[in-house]
Amino acid sequence: MKVLSLKISLLSIFCFLTCGYYCNAQQGSVIINQDKNITKLMDVKKEMSDNDTNRYKIQIYSGNRNGAESAKSNFESTYDQWTPIVQFETPNYKIWVGNFVTRLEADRALKKIKSEFPSAFIFKPKK
Repeated sequence: MKVLSLKISLLSIFCFLTCGYYCNAQQGSVIINQDKNITKLMDVKKEMSDNDTNRYKIQIYSGNRNGAESAKSNFESTYDQWTPIVQFETPNYKIWVGNFVTRLEADRALKKIKSEFPSAFIFKPKK
């Protein structure tokens, strides 16, 4: 009886090791065929998303369309180093300025802008 159980145990171990060897011995290769422009497009997308996610902006106006247009033209005539952008978020038109990398840079710009637009403030867009 002991001899039979020993043979079964040895046979089980041998089968286990043999199956394990053949399962791990399989090798293969995968070839991916894709257009070269996909890589370029992914790089551009990554660059665009990296540029906007951690940037600060200054909002100088929020209200109706006529007020937004007049605030934008007033800003353009007063400051030439930043370009104002009109954003529509229901129900208000907002004027955003700048794309500042650091909070310090945004604070310095806000100090200059506050003289003409006292309600201006710094924020980080969620987009």
